[in-house]
Amino acid sequence: MAHSAFPARLGAAVRRAARRPPVRIGLALLLVAGALSGWWMSTASGPTYPRGEIGFASGVRGGVYDRYGQLLRGYVSTAMPGVRLRLDNSEGSLDNLERVGSGRDGFAIATADSVAAFDGAGKDRVRAIARLYDDYLQLVVPAGSPVQRTADLRGLRVGVGQAKSGVNLVTRKLLAAAGLDLDHDIVPAQLGVVDAADRLAAGQLDAFFWSGGLPTTAVSDLSERFRIRIVPLADLAEALHQQEGGGSDAYRAATIPKDAYPKAEPQGTAVPTVAVPNLLITRDDVDPGLVQGVTAAVIGSRDAIGSEVHAAQLVDLRTAVYTDPLQLHEGARRYYTSIKP
Repeated sequence: MAHSAFPARLGAAVRRAARRPPVRIGLALLLVAGALSGWWMSTASGPTYPRGEIGFASGVRGGVYDRYGQLLRGYVSTAMPGVRLRLDNSEGSLDNLERVGSGRDGFAIATADSVAAFDGAGKDRVRAIARLYDDYLQLVVPAGSPVQRTADLRGLRVGVGQAKSGVNLVTRKLLAAAGLDLDHDIVPAQLGVVDAADRLAAGQLDAFFWSGGLPTTAVSDLSERFRIRIVPLADLAEALHQQEGGGSDAYRAATIPKDAYPKAEPQGTAVPTVAVPNLLITRDDVDPGLVQGVTAAVIGSRDAIGSEVHAAQLVDLRTAVYTDPLQLHEGARRYYTSIKP
């Protein structure tokens, strides 16, 4: 029954009840009240949305996107009965953008610099749901490594992220800012963070770059079994900013706090670096009610997910709408408008 037709039918039911004996009138009014209650609940309980399965591109195994997706899937299934997020591991941000742009996945996370660089199919159809948390650029080396800055990587074996990852994108830029070319001045290895960590511990890599929320499980696990050090990158922040034309806010100077990786050496030391925002993304043709519900789930799950994925604690309703360079999806806009004081 269409909601718009219900009030007219309700009025007719009341008029019919008025012509009946008192007992039947009371029963009729009870039935009407029950119907009215059901109609109100159906219209006041939130947006309607299609049920079923929809893909969520969750990045590399062992990364923060992966763990965040696992936890968000459980929260969405509770908050939105009938909706199932299918987690699809990927190479990272650029791969996620391709998946969403082409319609293979409905949702994903991507770094703001990857969004700006993306030029694949469907790029004009990608929309934002929320600004989430920042990724921190991390250059991981053995504790005894002579590498003290990015320029010291010349000639070394370096993990640079998978081909379609945001890690690979920003690593190329970091190396260029340090006067190095990824294809000629180092021995690059296109690896996800778990494989890169394993190879570093095995002596098969000299260093690896990673871009992720803090702490990243794969890096934490590595520090528990192998002595590592995080190399400062903040000296390249201004050069990265200038590479973007000086007008982009994709990169900012940041600090990895001393308790992010307490086993990294020297212990108890904060590391200056560069950070880049993450955006939760979708396509313009994904149902607005579904997107509105997912937006509410993302904001509502911040503390619950943040207890296991620290980066999720930084999801802030006040900054969630700042999704440059993407415009908000209509469903996300509806959510933010609905909760304005």
